[in-house]
Formats: sequence, C-alpha cells, structure tokens
Amino acid sequence: MSAEALAQVLWPIKQVFQDETFPDLLVGLDSPDDAAVWRIDAERALVVSTDFFTPVVDDPYDYGAIAAANSLSDIYAMGGKPFLALNVVGLPPQLISQVGAEIMRGGADVAKQAGIPLAGGHTVQDEEPKYGLIVLGFVHPDQMITKGGASPGEVLVLTKPLGFGVTTTALKQQKAAKEDVEEVVNWMKRLNDKAAELAVEFSVRSGTDITGFSLLGHAAEMAAASQARFVFEYRNIPFVSGAEKYARKFTFPGGATDNRMYFHDQVRFTGQWEEWSQMLLFDPQTSGGLLLSVAEDRLRGFLEKAAQIDLPVWQVGKVVEGKGIIVNR
Repeated sequence: MSAEALAQVLWPIKQVFQDETFPDLLVGLDSPDDAAVWRIDAERALVVSTDFFTPVVDDPYDYGAIAAANSLSDIYAMGGKPFLALNVVGLPPQLISQVGAEIMRGGADVAKQAGIPLAGGHTVQDEEPKYGLIVLGFVHPDQMITKGGASPGEVLVLTKPLGFGVTTTALKQQKAAKEDVEEVVNWMKRLNDKAAELAVEFSVRSGTDITGFSLLGHAAEMAAASQARFVFEYRNIPFVSGAEKYARKFTFPGGATDNRMYFHDQVRFTGQWEEWSQMLLFDPQTSGGLLLSVAEDRLRGFLEKAAQIDLPVWQVGKVVEGKGIIVNR
C-alpha cells in the first residue's frame, strides 16, 4: 500500500483511538514508527508488530525466509529483542502442499536463527501466496529507538545496501542475472539483530528500517518526527551490484513511483542527476537495513565495534538544523 493510501486508511482509526487515552501505549498511531510499544513496568515494554506480503522471489524457501526476516526487522528497528512469533499465511488451494511447507520452513529457519519459537499462527485460502509473521519483543523503555529524536550534529549510518526492489522486479520481468538475484536474496534474508544490539549499546535513539517507503521515504518520516533536516551524500550510499544496471533499464516496482510522488515535496536534489539515479533512492526495499542517527562523539566506537562483529555499516549523511531532505550528487 502506498504512503498516501495508508494515511487515508488509518485516518478513521486515529479518530477513534488517541494515544493519550492509554498512558502505557508508548508508541502507537500518533507516530510513524515501525511497531507498537506498550509499557509493562519501569524495566520492560512490549514491542508488537506484524508484516506479510506476496512473493518477491521465485524460490519458496527464500521467500519464507525473507518474509520472516522482514517481520522481525520491525522489532529490531525499535531497539527491541524478539521473543515469540506467529505465522500469518495465505495460500491458493491449488498450490501443492510442498510449496507451502517450504515457505514456512524458510520462516522457521530464520526464527530459529533469531533465537525465538514460531508458536503457531493462522492460515487462510487466498488467490496469491502471502506470508509473514506477528512478532513480539521486549525493549527497555529508556532504550527504545523511534523515528523521532535525531539531533543536529549526528551522523546517519545504513546497515544494508539499496537496490532490492529494482532487482527483484527485474527478476519478475526475467531480466535479472542469477548472481544479482542471489546477492539480493542473501541481503534480504540477513537479520538486523546485530545492528539493533549495536544501536542500543551506543545509545542510539532515532532510527528505522528501510522497507517499502524507500530510503528517502523513511528518512523523510524520521526527519519530520525529529524536526530536523537530513543531508545525504549520494556517493556514500551503497547499492547492490546490479542496482544501477537495472535502474538504467527502469525495472522499478510501481511503489517507487508512488514513493516519489508522495515524498518528493520533502526532498531537494542538488547537482546533476539522471532520473534513474533519483529513482534508486525511492526504490521500495524488502527486509532492508537500519538507518540510524549516531551521536558524533560515539561514532568512532560504533564503527569499531561494527567491524569487530562483522556488521557492514556505511556513513551516508548527517543531521542538521532545518527540515526535509537534501541529497547531494
């Protein structure tokens, strides 16, 4: 669902439920965050999220694993640690049972990697396969990461490259090279657990995961919630190997155009640009990395620890006074 359509759908709910009515609801509909957070006591808060989608790759096992990693990412993006998950499954009745079993086996293996059980769930018949998880986690209320709270002087870091959407759409159009698909699948199946643990250790308070609204869409949400301006350096933004090749062929999913239409008023591009290179920054991601705002005096330690735990991190920009997004070519 596009950002504009989502805003319209959620509007009636926001009229019925106001967060201030529920003082223990620390994060709800009043903020554009990745999961809901409910305070249990002074030391613990419950983080709850659900996510599911149709296949983004052909292999059913990989599809299940990617969908599970994507669902878990919402908990990690809030600085939480997941402890339980449930399956959400829709399968066509004519689909052979082995395909559905492989989808859920992929999800189960990722849940096992995250150290949590898949304790059941719900299945329905649907015309197109759909799979994802409901995930519950814990976070300390004082260590919670939200989209708000980024401060001028902080540095923006990204923990996965971009280009997943344009590559998987090339796959659907039978234009993608096998090695490019394998690279993207490996990134999408990768958990954001290490990135979340590192963010909490270095007292990061503002961040999000990069998913369907693209780097610029999710960054615009962070900047608005933080009442600050984000400045990105295009040359520092990482992309998967085939991203530029497929971008030049314009194999973008429809969501990329939706993202550009909805968020373009909040973004200013400086320098000389080709349309495909701008579109790469509006490319919807599935199971993308975390975008984190790290205090400058903690950045060196953050990067050193990331190297020690084999966590890829790219410095992609900074937070300054102002509003909106600037991208320098």
